[in-house]
Amino acid sequence: MTDEEIIKSIESVWELESRAIASLADSMDRRVLVTLVKTFASLGSNRLFTTGSGTSAAAARKIAHTLSCVGIPTSFIVPSDAVHGALGVLREGDMVIVLSKGGGTPDVVQMIPSVKGKKAKIIGVTEDRDSVLARSSDILVEVRVDREACPFNMLATASTMAVTAVFDAVASTLITYTGYTKEDFAVIHPSGAVGERLLGK
Repeated sequence: MTDEEIIKSIESVWELESRAIASLADSMDRRVLVTLVKTFASLGSNRLFTTGSGTSAAAARKIAHTLSCVGIPTSFIVPSDAVHGALGVLREGDMVIVLSKGGGTPDVVQMIPSVKGKKAKIIGVTEDRDSVLARSSDILVEVRVDREACPFNMLATASTMAVTAVFDAVASTLITYTGYTKEDFAVIHPSGAVGERLLGK
């Protein structure tokens, strides 16, 4: 590839991923988005967890961190640990955001009966509404993109951007919905450039 071809390829990925995020305004179920905001805001003493494998794990960790930053304490559960005792952390009324693009990832699906057995609720995030995960979800968040950005249309690129964009939007909305303040944020984020801005250093 020439330098020009490399740049053209990179720019095409940006264009495709930006279109995938922009298309959420037309494809997302508005009722589900409202439900997520109200559900997270009213958790009370119940806890919120995320889980996923591979690229979905990276997205799940990011979602957990972002929600925690806006006053919704959220922790990531490793799927392989979950089915070896880690699901003991769950209590009745807790919620688990389960990410799986196809909705049938074996180590994630294996968790479902135990999550149900603990009387916790599942928020399934998938593109396949007919999948095992979708059918098992108490709240289904269907996120679909036209294609992935890689040449094989397989590597979770645009779809990952879309999923994280959905939860970024939910988290940002929660700031206003719950009355979360800069002072609240400063307590948990005193370090780095953000901490300096919050604390007026």
